[in-house]
Amino acid sequence: MIKQRKIELLAPAKNLECGIEAINHGADAVYIGAPKFGARAAAVNSLDDIAALVEHAHLYNARIYVTVNTILREEELKETEEMIGELYRIGVDALIVQDMAITQLNLPPIPLHASTQMDNRTADKVKFLADTGFRQVVLARELSLREISKIHEACPDTALEVFVHGALCVSYSGQCYVSQACFGRSANRGECAQFCRLPFSLVDADGKTIVKDKHLLSLKDLNQSEELEALLDAGVTSLKIEGRLKDVSYVKNVTAAYRQKLDTIFSRRKEYVRASSGSCRFEFKPQLDKSFSRGFTHYFLKGRNKDIFSFDTPKSLGEEMGTMKEVRGNYLTVAGLKSFNNGDGVCYIDEQGRLQGFRINRVDGNKLYPQEMPRIKPRTVLYRNFDQEFERVLARKSSERKIAVSILLAENNFGFSLTLTDEDDNSVTLTLPRDKELARTPQEDNLRNQLSKLGNTPFEAMRIDIDLTGNWFIPASVLSDLRRQVVDKLIAARRMTFHRELAVLKPTTHAYPQQTLSYLGNVMNTRAASFYQDHGVKDIEPAYEKQAVEEAVLMFCKHCLRYSMGWCPVHQRERSPYKEPYYLVGTDGKRFRLSFDCKICQMKVSAAL
Repeated sequence: MIKQRKIELLAPAKNLECGIEAINHGADAVYIGAPKFGARAAAVNSLDDIAALVEHAHLYNARIYVTVNTILREEELKETEEMIGELYRIGVDALIVQDMAITQLNLPPIPLHASTQMDNRTADKVKFLADTGFRQVVLARELSLREISKIHEACPDTALEVFVHGALCVSYSGQCYVSQACFGRSANRGECAQFCRLPFSLVDADGKTIVKDKHLLSLKDLNQSEELEALLDAGVTSLKIEGRLKDVSYVKNVTAAYRQKLDTIFSRRKEYVRASSGSCRFEFKPQLDKSFSRGFTHYFLKGRNKDIFSFDTPKSLGEEMGTMKEVRGNYLTVAGLKSFNNGDGVCYIDEQGRLQGFRINRVDGNKLYPQEMPRIKPRTVLYRNFDQEFERVLARKSSERKIAVSILLAENNFGFSLTLTDEDDNSVTLTLPRDKELARTPQEDNLRNQLSKLGNTPFEAMRIDIDLTGNWFIPASVLSDLRRQVVDKLIAARRMTFHRELAVLKPTTHAYPQQTLSYLGNVMNTRAASFYQDHGVKDIEPAYEKQAVEEAVLMFCKHCLRYSMGWCPVHQRERSPYKEPYYLVGTDGKRFRLSFDCKICQMKVSAAL
């Protein structure tokens, strides 16, 4: 018998609406911001909204994870403890956390997941977290398939979560301090100022400009939709979509696209099964390039490559449509395989390498009539970053998620009974006391028709059996009322039988992989310091946010500008014509020194003193 592993599609939610639609479009789990202390300060939610999302999700055996993944000040610990108690009370399934102080609080038995903010990139770190009691670990985005597989081999019983889609942080998560250094806004406190999306010039030690005013730290967006099977085979259990600041149309489209991809895999790989119930029927064709993207990359999943950066723009390009042929009067002609719609947004990279855009008033075949004629050269590649028709479809109800049920209408000594059994083997029976009377016309088709009317309920009839000894008459209104009652009972039964995972965190003293912690340990409070001391760490520096760390490295990047320029001594063996060290110079004149650690294939960004 094949041993099956449940696979989780984990979708983001900025708010309750996004969370509901993520579930409706096929998510097995949703992660959403708590009222406070989440790594996206602009995406917080009330306890009432989270409770409503929990109720909707649990009906489908889907789970809700709440992010409490910032580092915490001493005076915030009591409030955090109380908030976690409330989140447990309303049924939240797990917390995604960064600060080890949380493990020292008086916690209810709620599972903890280790945020990628903990910088989880080695088997030793993952094993340590699992031994501490973490039920799921979110791996660093920079890992390759081989590295993920090695972690799984070393920690086969630990659920591994990886990002598969969305925006990429150029620095290892949890190891970026440049926003705090430049703007007083800590990424580890959920207030990242998006420094990496700003334009910079690359300058050498002699002051020569190598590249001018490009977005040199801006990466393309992740898209692993064609690598899902390889990720599952490497040991991944949870596939995570980035986007707690994205709008509802992004959540609908991207969740649906990955749901379809996974279901196709599950249809032929029986060792993998979905982690929740129900199936989705979409009213649109999911297309990933129609949602926000800076272009797509596999990042480092298959090793280092040149397709990861987006130097021209940090904004959404969307889908490539074709090229501009010529301008004629008040319209321009295009050559391409895809057609535009009235109201579409179009963008392109101009001769100076800058992103430009225009809105289409009207389309006539291959003629586009813009609201304002752009300054654009022939053979320029055109992208559509807003599809008017696609967005109009997504603005309506675009998916139904239904749980399969079988229905049995039978007779008994008192009258009749109606039984509904769902795909998870929950079964409810109600009896209808009623004298039996023969009908004048055949009734089976009428009975089936009435029983199949499950309408706006979460259920869909996959099978209807009629087990009657005679052609008995049951009024449509009576049968409809009985059906409604049984549906309500089945919904209640599903809520009662939902399996909520509980996890009591026990004190541990096993050794942390390091004996000293610099500012990179992000230790903000005494409870976190106490945790690390209990686990053998002897020397603990305070978090960067609590001290002025001179000559601190502000970013640790797998993305390497020396490689991007073709001068990597390891992979390309080409000599640079420019003198090191190199500097990034912002439009405000601020300078940042680059250094390169080729042994671990890493670029570091520091403030230039």
